[in-house]
Amino acid sequence: MAKILITSGPTRQYLDPIRYLTNASSGRMGAALARASLEAGYEVVVVSGPVEVEYPAEAEVVRVVSTEEMLAAATLRFPECEGAIGAAAPCDYRPLVVLRDKMSKEDFIRAPESNGELLLRLRETPDIMAALGERRRARSVDGRGQWLVAFALETSDPRVRALQKLQKKHCDLIVVNGPGAINGTSSVAEILNAQGETLASVSGDKLVVARRLLAEIQARLVERS
Repeated sequence: MAKILITSGPTRQYLDPIRYLTNASSGRMGAALARASLEAGYEVVVVSGPVEVEYPAEAEVVRVVSTEEMLAAATLRFPECEGAIGAAAPCDYRPLVVLRDKMSKEDFIRAPESNGELLLRLRETPDIMAALGERRRARSVDGRGQWLVAFALETSDPRVRALQKLQKKHCDLIVVNGPGAINGTSSVAEILNAQGETLASVSGDKLVVARRLLAEIQARLVERS
């Protein structure tokens, strides 16, 4: 039975043992994609950041925290999968220094040179889907090419930005949605191919969106291979 890898939820990049950078991703889209993939007859492995949502019991779930951990887990499991869907919202930046002890607000306020301000130095985290895209270009599974589908949440120039991401990540399809999708139960999305064509516009419950995406994957990426 073919297997699909799904990344889901947010990641956390810790500043100290207590504080971290993250976003409001709930993992609901990932859970919906896992359900739709199981319905379509696939085995499913979900690499998930910290979420409260429950994934289908039939799916294998690999729990991670940071973007680096998500990349490592996804890289490890991707070779055994027919394709991957990047529905996660990994944290794009991490602090240059992670403190061993909790930062003290008073320490910064008392420092004369700080002027009550805290300068946080960040470094970009790895792009998970781009890394998988590079790996799949150099290998195949059972003689067949793997496929990749990314998500792009955009607030301006969504199609242009999404297509730039699709090319950068070496993906076959990309799903474009807006900020209303994050931590929501429904979504309004477009599915675009590498030529910038809209294959489908779909809105509604995230399971509805997930089922439509799986149908497009099956028709355009699986059956053609």
